[in-house]
Amino acid sequence: MDSTPFDELDLKILQALEVDGRLPFSRIAEVIGVSDQTVARRYRRLVAGGGLRVVGLQDSQRLGQDNWMLRLRCTPEGAETIAAALARRPDTAWIGLTSGGTEVVCATLPRSRGDHDDLLLGKLPRTPHIVEIRALQMLHRFFGGPQGWLRKHGPLTADQRAELRPPVPTAEPALPTPEDAPLLAVLKEHGRATYPELQRATGTSESAVKRRLAQLRASGALYIDLEYDQLRVGFGMAAILWITAAPRHLDAVGRALADHAEIAYAAATAGPSNVVASVVARDTADLYAYVSGKLGHLEGVEHVETAPFMRRVKQLTYRPPIR
Repeated sequence: MDSTPFDELDLKILQALEVDGRLPFSRIAEVIGVSDQTVARRYRRLVAGGGLRVVGLQDSQRLGQDNWMLRLRCTPEGAETIAAALARRPDTAWIGLTSGGTEVVCATLPRSRGDHDDLLLGKLPRTPHIVEIRALQMLHRFFGGPQGWLRKHGPLTADQRAELRPPVPTAEPALPTPEDAPLLAVLKEHGRATYPELQRATGTSESAVKRRLAQLRASGALYIDLEYDQLRVGFGMAAILWITAAPRHLDAVGRALADHAEIAYAAATAGPSNVVASVVARDTADLYAYVSGKLGHLEGVEHVETAPFMRRVKQLTYRPPIR
């Protein structure tokens, strides 16, 4: 993958897609002031060399589903194998190696309680090389999911973002049904799949596909997300923070973290620590400045454990490494 930094036009296109990943190239071009062909050409280049992938995901918090974060302390020789095996599962996301490569951090997306029990109570305890399992239930998301991190750094103005923004979710989510499975499966692989492609996958009419997709997105049950090479945005350092906040300050700490430019994800959890956050920095010095400064001076924060990512194994979806 190319490591050349994204230029301003690349970042504008990325940020526009972060606002709405299914926007037509013509609409993006109109708002940022370039031609349709330029946007299409840059998009293809971002996909080919910038690690860009646009995917459709269900918002488990919006749907009232349980999410868990796993901390798996492993023997050094087993961590990468375990991380790779977890990455291939459809019910996992955001897998990384921390603690010098001896800990696997994994977010789970259980499709049912049985799936969750099978992973936590069945497979993982019997897996060789796992020394300790910590499972933290996600109680409340402060930032992340449909809220894109790039908007804290991207070049689009507030007016441009407003022009591109999709409809605000309605009061009640449109719960996915078994009939939605083919539609959701295609979007999880390719969030910009065309309506004819979605029609062929579902076996329904194109108008029915348009209507159902609009319902799921407008309700917030489904959102379009991006994965890309953050290093090319200028942020080469990422870490996970396990934060302990005084209970009376927990909500205030979480809301403050959501506003920090360095935070890509933040949620309240059950467990030894009560907040987990993903921080993205330009380098080690930048990470130190954030932890010792803005975070360290935040009222209510009692303890912080910082675990830099050694390697990201999976972001939103998994693509096997090229051999």
